[in-house]
Order: sequence, then structure tokens, then C-alpha cells
Amino acid sequence: PGGKYPMVASAHMSVVTARVAGVKRVIACAPPLHGGPHPAIVAAMHLGGADEIYVLGGVQAVAAMALGTGTIAPVDMLVGPGNAFVAEAKRQLFGRVGIDLFAGPTETLIIADESVDGEICATDLLGQAEHGPTSPAVLLTTSEKLARATMAEVERQLLRLPTAELAGKAWADYGEVIVCESDEEMVREADRIASEHVQVMTSDPDYFLNNMTNYGALFLGPRTNVAFGDKVIGTNHTLPTKKAARYTGGLWVGKFLKTCTYQRILTDEASGLVGEYCSRLCMLEGFAGHAEQANIRVRRYGGRNAA
Repeated sequence: PGGKYPMVASAHMSVVTARVAGVKRVIACAPPLHGGPHPAIVAAMHLGGADEIYVLGGVQAVAAMALGTGTIAPVDMLVGPGNAFVAEAKRQLFGRVGIDLFAGPTETLIIADESVDGEICATDLLGQAEHGPTSPAVLLTTSEKLARATMAEVERQLLRLPTAELAGKAWADYGEVIVCESDEEMVREADRIASEHVQVMTSDPDYFLNNMTNYGALFLGPRTNVAFGDKVIGTNHTLPTKKAARYTGGLWVGKFLKTCTYQRILTDEASGLVGEYCSRLCMLEGFAGHAEQANIRVRRYGGRNAA
């Protein structure tokens, strides 16, 4: 991961997930701290089960893992967070190796009604906006009163938040407050936005769980929040952004598993029967060579010419 702050939690999000899937070789990279290994990140990678750990970050780490070096054998798949340069490097290498997701800036969407107040909504919006100046932070609500209270509280909290320079820029350029008529309209808007993180703080959060389809992860109720998911709650924090939640979910064990198929026909009768159907379909599509693969088996194993 790139950036000023260490993403310790990324170790168990990436390394443990691969290890549980049965990946035979898991290597991990993290940028140096003061010219040496970052002790917390290295410890997390080690405890997560990494086989090899390298003090290397950014695009250099991505290239080393995907292409290999004199001392690092290449891998088959790249996963994990990073800055915009890391994301672009992964995009360019996709195909040569597998990747988890095409990652963009962190996104957060809060769906709220008057069962909560502006302070908690503002706290949770700014808590994710601090990821960077291009991180969208959006409030959906059926309460104009809550909308105005949240906007006022955001401005108040920016006066004392240590990361206000980043969070304030993100809020100014990418923040939104959308007032809807009903929960049904909020579901439609939320699915249109297809946010990476969706925090639901309403009187009936299960309504959104049961009706929404486009999101990276849902965080239900005011006792839950995105930071819990990012760090400790157990679900994976590598999630789809830029509306990719329309067609994919986040990183999970299954991402490291392949579906490998095999075929075997055991009887002459079966080979001849399948061959006749295959031959006709191949000729319909104009593939004479394919058809002959079927025809020879109809003759040899079916004892007849293909119809």
C-alpha cells in the first residue's frame, strides 16, 4: 500500500484470504519506514501467513511481483490496496497476471433518517473522506433537517480534524447531500450511485439489506461503521469502486479459486450419440473441421455415418 500512513489491516485482508483459499505461495510487499521494514506491517504479514515479505512499495513492488526480478519469482495474481499509481500499474498488468479489482478512490455513502443526528453522520462522512482529496462522501436522507444539520456539523468538525486538509478537499469537491421523498427512492439512488461503502443508519436498516443490490459492503445500524469494516470486524475491505459494484463484489476466498472442468465419454454408444448432435451444430455454424472431429467418432464408435 502507498500513502503516508501504514495500512496494517491490509495484511490480513489480503494475506489471510489467500492463505485460507489454499494458495501455495503468498508474498507480501510494503514500503519502508525510515529506511527499514515497518514493524507493524511486517508483523501483520507474518502472522497472516506470508511466505515471503519484501520491503518494497508502490509501482516498483507491483512490477517486481508481476514480472519477477533476480531475487523475486513472479506471481500469478496481485491483490491489495494502493495509490492511483499502484492502481494504474495493476490495470496495465491485468491479463499477464490476475488482479482483485480495478480500484479507485475510497467511496462512502450514508443512508440516514431522523433516528440519528448530524454529528454521527458528519463523523462517518469525514472519517472516509480523509482517504484522499478525490474520495466521494455522500449523504442520502429523507430528512431535510438532518441534511442541514449534517452539513453544518461537517464544517464544525473540519475545524478540529487533524486530516481536515484531505477530508475538506474531498468534501468540497466530491461531497453530496441528497434529500429523498421515501426509503424506496433512497434505495433507487443508492443503487444508482453503487458506492463502495454504504452505511445505513435508519429506523429499519434491514429494508435496505433486503432491497439494495449495488454496493461493495453494507454497514447496518449506527453501532456499525466503515472503519470497523476497514480494520477489525472481519469482512474484507478490498471492495469495488467507480460503480463496479453493479457487477462484482469485493475480495474473498473464492477470488483465489479456479473452476477447472474435465470431460470423459466412457461408452461407444454415448460418443456416437453426442457426435451426431455435435456434427449438425458445427455444420450449422460453418465449422467443417469441428464437424469432422465429431464425424470420425460417429463412424468409429457409433458404427454409422453422421446424419
